[in-house]
Amino acid sequence: MAAIKNLAVALSFSILTITTAMAQKPEDTEFYKPVPPKVTAGKTFADAPSDALVLFDGKNLDQWVSVKDKTKPAAWTVANGAFTVKKGTGNIETKKSFLNYQLHLEWKIPANITGKGQGRGNSGLFLASTGGGDEGYELQILDNYNNDTYVNGQAGSIYKQFIPLATVNKKPGEWQTYDVAWTAPVFNTDGSLKSPARVTVFFNGVLVQNNIALDGPTQYIGKASYQKAHGACPIKLQDHGDPSEPISFRNIWIREL
Repeated sequence: MAAIKNLAVALSFSILTITTAMAQKPEDTEFYKPVPPKVTAGKTFADAPSDALVLFDGKNLDQWVSVKDKTKPAAWTVANGAFTVKKGTGNIETKKSFLNYQLHLEWKIPANITGKGQGRGNSGLFLASTGGGDEGYELQILDNYNNDTYVNGQAGSIYKQFIPLATVNKKPGEWQTYDVAWTAPVFNTDGSLKSPARVTVFFNGVLVQNNIALDGPTQYIGKASYQKAHGACPIKLQDHGDPSEPISFRNIWIREL
């Protein structure tokens, strides 16, 4: 009897499913609004699309300021379509603050680089600068083509948090690329964390961070954590102060999401 009863229930469910499907029309699951905005892609993957804000066009650092004194322009050196860290001048950051975005940035370790470990072509891309100095969420920049260091401190890592999924460094003297999708953390009205920051990173076209949830802003000593709430933040580049030759940057653009 139980088997017959179960069969009857199954048949009833099948008939209901078929009847519901027959009552539906293809257009019931077709949507026409909202219409996505039209964006013209760049000629190449590295070129800025039509809706991007160009943060460096090869000519000047008008979109950047000194972190030491935000009333002053960034003091790094601009030449030959790129700009280079000017040692001792400190970090620089964007004039504008951002929440969620897509970012493209190209960087180059000098061919005559010296040093080893963390002292070899060290800089950092702070995806959200939460304060002066080195405060924020750091995507590491370093020469790891033939240079060993701790794996959560190599190029492509979220510094001191997440190691890259692959090591894809090019030789010193060659341009390298970061393509980043950043989702800012969200905080409750009492300052507690509602949802963490998330990031996806392509390093030279290879996925190295896959929509990971960050533990908090970068900490050089100790575990990262969300100690204070914040909103939109600038993007920052680091003057690490190494004695080795400084790093260069070019072709930086951003799309707010």
